[in-house]
Amino acid sequence: MHDLLLPFQLGAGAVRGRLVRLGPSVETILAGHHYPEPVGRLLAEALALTAALAGSLKYDGIFTLQAQGDGPVSLVVADVTSDGALRGYARFDAGRLDDLLARESGSGQTVPSLMGSGHLAFTVDQGPDTERYQGIVELAGATMAECAHLYFRQSEQLETSLMLSAQAPAAGRGWQTAALMIQRMPADLPGHPILVAEEAEDGWRRAAILLSSLTEAELHDQTLDPARLLWRLYHGEDLRVFDPHPLAARCRCSRDKVARALRFVARAELDDLAEEDGRVVVSCEFCHTDYVFGREDLDRL
Repeated sequence: MHDLLLPFQLGAGAVRGRLVRLGPSVETILAGHHYPEPVGRLLAEALALTAALAGSLKYDGIFTLQAQGDGPVSLVVADVTSDGALRGYARFDAGRLDDLLARESGSGQTVPSLMGSGHLAFTVDQGPDTERYQGIVELAGATMAECAHLYFRQSEQLETSLMLSAQAPAAGRGWQTAALMIQRMPADLPGHPILVAEEAEDGWRRAAILLSSLTEAELHDQTLDPARLLWRLYHGEDLRVFDPHPLAARCRCSRDKVARALRFVARAELDDLAEEDGRVVVSCEFCHTDYVFGREDLDRL
């Protein structure tokens, strides 16, 4: 019912889509960070968007979404591995955010007000032996979904329609977030159905209109099976639903990775960072795990 990505297609592949629902995974990622609700909502939406975008690609590695700006929220980053491991983090200035929300309690929760001017970047990293792919666009749009639409219009040139929503904790449940994305596939794509231009346009228009009829309540309805949700929406559009892909909150940090990074730091700099007892403590911003290195550990490094 949640923590999954469900691929589907319409019109024999003329339109492809992804439904993402996150529950315990997004709650785990946000827990312990004490994010104010607008920041938590931004990060929750970024996590669902990241999973939806990554699900439309064939890759073996890490897909990363990073939004960076000069506003009270300076950074939102989310990534997912090809095997479904999710993590995310947001950085914000508490004082500036409080001032903003006190001044603009309603409109202050838009992306421009929260993040200011900046950029939105998508990166696919498949390891040291392959070239990284990165797309960057201006951070423009009132919502995270509108920012993603701009990216597809400018960079991918794929007609895309997206519904993205996050719900803050309420009534005994934690954070929930969901995304439903459809894309019109190029006519020259292998396996694409042979359609005249008018048929293709009509099929895409119907798919987008039906998506716009979906409510946030339906998108989050935990009594509504994801496949059933798609059937209710697209049963007249030659719907084909594929096997779901599980998603889970799982950080990739480790003591060995931190140790390898510390080897490139001069010993004098490490001594400056050390606490009174000589230990260096490195905290993972994603999962809050602390890695402690004593004097003997630093000598070995």
